[in-house]
Amino acid sequence: MPKFRTIAVTSVIAAAGLLAGCSSSSSTASSTTTSAPVTSTPSVAIGTIPAADLSPAGTQGKLPTVVVPTSPPPTTLQVATLIPGSGPKVKDGDSVTVNYTLATYSAGKVIQSSYTDGSGPFVVQHVGAGEVIPGWDPGLVGMQAGERKEFIIPASLGYGSNSPGAGIAANDTLVFIVDLIKIN
Repeated sequence: MPKFRTIAVTSVIAAAGLLAGCSSSSSTASSTTTSAPVTSTPSVAIGTIPAADLSPAGTQGKLPTVVVPTSPPPTTLQVATLIPGSGPKVKDGDSVTVNYTLATYSAGKVIQSSYTDGSGPFVVQHVGAGEVIPGWDPGLVGMQAGERKEFIIPASLGYGSNSPGAGIAANDTLVFIVDLIKIN
């Protein structure tokens, strides 16, 4: 019999938006709860971002500069630590608070950022439960508070052939800079 975890409907509603959430979870929507199956981060091959394609580290807690590589998009998830963190590591099931900035290969520039779009930090209620696009869960696992990572996410682990909105084309490769503020 599968195990179930209770999550707030606001998390599910937020998961329907960009990044299957990519907005603040401080919604005033109904606080009714529902059950969702407990899952774990899928086994995904994670490669290293080539040095020539890395964005600059910048400063944790400040708007990052995202460099969209000019090389062909990768076919597997690529992750790199830009600024190390400290303390406990994120594991499946943890709730985390992050800031993020998103650029796409198709736009060649930043199209969204929690630093500038007024949404503020984003909460993933249950890492590994599929509340965000598939490339995020394996990227988040192992992060520590204060850490900044860059994720280059192929379409197969992003939105696939479905464009969720302006700036993200069908089968687009996504470039995220993610700052882990805290494990909640």
